[in-house]
Amino acid sequence: MLRMARVPWVSFVFALTAMAFPQSPPKPCGAGAQSPISTDRPQITEASTVIPCGSLQFENGFAETDNGSRWGLDLTETWMRWGVPAKGEVRFALPDYFANDETASGLSSGASDVVLGYKQQLGPTHGFDISIIPSLSFPTGSNRISSHGYDPSLQAPWSREFSKNWTAAGMFSVAWPTQPAGRNTTGQASVYFDRQITNPWDAWIEYSGSFPQRGGPAHILNMGMSYKPASHQQIDFHWIVGLSAAAPDDSIGLGYSVRFQLIHAKTATR
Repeated sequence: MLRMARVPWVSFVFALTAMAFPQSPPKPCGAGAQSPISTDRPQITEASTVIPCGSLQFENGFAETDNGSRWGLDLTETWMRWGVPAKGEVRFALPDYFANDETASGLSSGASDVVLGYKQQLGPTHGFDISIIPSLSFPTGSNRISSHGYDPSLQAPWSREFSKNWTAAGMFSVAWPTQPAGRNTTGQASVYFDRQITNPWDAWIEYSGSFPQRGGPAHILNMGMSYKPASHQQIDFHWIVGLSAAAPDDSIGLGYSVRFQLIHAKTATR
């Protein structure tokens, strides 16, 4: 079982990772305005790159989950991402609404906590992209949904293109969620393979394992497709199948993401 009990130790590992991926010279803010949209959803693995500087991206969706006789709903899964200089990104998760969510006090419905984070892209180097994402959730949610604590997490997504149509990616992360018995240090690892079918269509398959300090591991298989009707828009579909007792039986989700370029290179450099 993966156990990570101390924040300083994990931070040291992430710092060594950052040192191994030197930064390339920064481009003018707005220089990536024409690049196609790249999203964190609907995979569990976050994108290993940031959105272009001066752009604002909204990622939205909903998921319906079945777990035995229990049915649940999660929406709108909205993340706001703002691209900043030096390959950085400010991230903000709006409250989700959960219906029939399994909590320590039973099935509950209500709003989740908000999350504020920052992503720093490292590299690319030796064909790899990698980012470091520290985040912190704030106890703003409904009484029976909120953790009632300030919960930190660290994520390190990576990716590598093997050909024009094939990409492998994955992520290592650790979180410290607040639970009635105290913080439950939870490690997570994921890997997925993406195949570009045509220019606007992608298909992918992903494995993710979550390993809490207390409780059984949750293994899932996640698969889906995404379609880009325009360069800065994406529609996605995914289906999750649980592979262990601690994981949900299955889940189906849909999403829509859009990016707005608010700063262009000409305006930024004058």
